[in-house]
Amino acid sequence: MGKIIDGKKVAQDIKFEIKNFIDKRKQQGLRLPKIVSILVGNDEGSIYYINSQEKVATSLGVEFNKLLLDKDIKEEDLIEKIKKLNNDNNVDGIIIQLPLPSKLNEKRIINTILPSKDIDCLTFINQGKLYCGDKVFLPCTPNSVITLLEKYNVELEGKNVVVIGRSNIVGKPVAQLLVNKNATVTICHSKTKNLKEICKRADILVVAIGKAKFIDKEYVNENSIILDVGTSSLDGKITGDVDLENIINEISMITPVPGGVGALTTTLLIKNSCEALEYNENENFNS
Repeated sequence: MGKIIDGKKVAQDIKFEIKNFIDKRKQQGLRLPKIVSILVGNDEGSIYYINSQEKVATSLGVEFNKLLLDKDIKEEDLIEKIKKLNNDNNVDGIIIQLPLPSKLNEKRIINTILPSKDIDCLTFINQGKLYCGDKVFLPCTPNSVITLLEKYNVELEGKNVVVIGRSNIVGKPVAQLLVNKNATVTICHSKTKNLKEICKRADILVVAIGKAKFIDKEYVNENSIILDVGTSSLDGKITGDVDLENIINEISMITPVPGGVGALTTTLLIKNSCEALEYNENENFNS
């Protein structure tokens, strides 16, 4: 039976570090980190994620505000709200829940966020820094994948890693972080031929496509280590891209949904807000 990679357990250690940071600032009478997370519309996956963000942040003493906006909001009105947050010195991190409604220019809206407050590494400036190897807030979901693998002592150097999904949020940046760890990375997508055969040969499989239970035992081997990044609503429950029950006895290790990558992603996002506060106080974050 495959071993479960417990994102909640790994997150606890990082939460302890954050709590110590918050407690120290309280003792010194210093301002605490503040995050504003923006949700446009009512996408179920985004609602789940923003509620998770709020729960973790407030439990650690980080101020968290949800800005809930109607799906029919005008683009200029949304941009104006972001600019006000940019100019608010008490806001350290700004998050845009994706996807946005199709009528909105997602790239334009994301790049309205100041890089120094872009704690999920979505702006062009911060993504450019990431690919150039400069210091930057690591994108939280890709960083969660790397962190979980390292915490479970999975050697990445020289490993054959397959990433399914080429989004700017997960697929591309996680591939870059894996390359930085000297893994050999193949990125697959909807146009990839012989997908099952490619996946079956992988040492590590990272799945981020948003298709509930897409991956079954035909995509894996007995040594497969699987990182399931997907979150979809199926029969009223949040589920991943991998049919865990179908393959748990066929593989080596796997992250569950929920309780895997997502459980740690939120904690790393909160950690980035603490770093943003320090960066902006010390004025050493070059945007």
